[in-house]
Amino acid sequence: MSKEATTKRVAISKKELIKQRPLLIWSAIFFVYGFIFYYLPLGGWIMAFQNYKNKTGFFHSKWVGLEKFKFLFSDVTFLRVIRNTFCMGALNLVFSTVLAITFAILLNEVKVTKIKKPIQTVSYLPHFLSWIIVTGILNDMLSSTGIVNELLVKFGIMDSTVPFFSIPWLFWPIVTFAHLWKETGWNAIIYLSAITSIDPTLYEAGSIDGAGRWQKIKHITLPGLRPTIIVLLIMNMGNLLNVGFEVQYLLGNDVVKSVSDTIDIYVLKWGISQSDYSLGTAAGIFKSVVSIAIILIANSIAKRHGEERLF
Repeated sequence: MSKEATTKRVAISKKELIKQRPLLIWSAIFFVYGFIFYYLPLGGWIMAFQNYKNKTGFFHSKWVGLEKFKFLFSDVTFLRVIRNTFCMGALNLVFSTVLAITFAILLNEVKVTKIKKPIQTVSYLPHFLSWIIVTGILNDMLSSTGIVNELLVKFGIMDSTVPFFSIPWLFWPIVTFAHLWKETGWNAIIYLSAITSIDPTLYEAGSIDGAGRWQKIKHITLPGLRPTIIVLLIMNMGNLLNVGFEVQYLLGNDVVKSVSDTIDIYVLKWGISQSDYSLGTAAGIFKSVVSIAIILIANSIAKRHGEERLF
């Protein structure tokens, strides 16, 4: 490349930089924000390898290596909370994905805008409610004097009221229902957007070929949604161990403790309540590493089968 061409190229680059200066400034602000609040705190992971004490700090706490991790995996309670977290996460992932896709397809089939818009609005409003409100509603509904027990007794389905929050095997379905009620409408928005991007001529061709609504959904809508479903599924699989904290903490009690405690609650009890920050940090590291591993494995499987993937 000649000197003149190089000089011209540098001049164009400087011109583009000046033109895009506002974007670069905002990008730098968000980069610094992310580094300070997301990456810099990762230095605190060193606590997991120390017997950390507030009085001594990072630099003078005793180094214990992997002792905290050994304690975790020898602790029956921690193994139980892993099971609880994973099972509730899996139930939430499967049912929320299926229900969101189903709801999006059904809502797309509603052609009357005056009916469709209110249904969509009402469906995603619960997303903006805090878990305090949602769990309060659940407590009122499922209490001994709540509407669910009243209906069960009134219609003769049950002879007496059911203590929903005192039956361990009902806790996971209740938590799953809470997530579905709160998030289904919101999760369906992206699937509705994906449906609108499907070429309308495909549906017209299907109508000409005599395809009914079910045939169009099966052979046009679902294949068109497939890339979106796979990408979102991969991303959401990383949240299998991020099933939540608030709903389990607010709905749980000593009777259902064996099925309600999650990794986050375990970290709260050990890291905050008992001031064992090292053990709480070790549990948090385990959750983060496993979540990343799940995403990488899911992405690798999708890549191997030629599907859409994150990277």
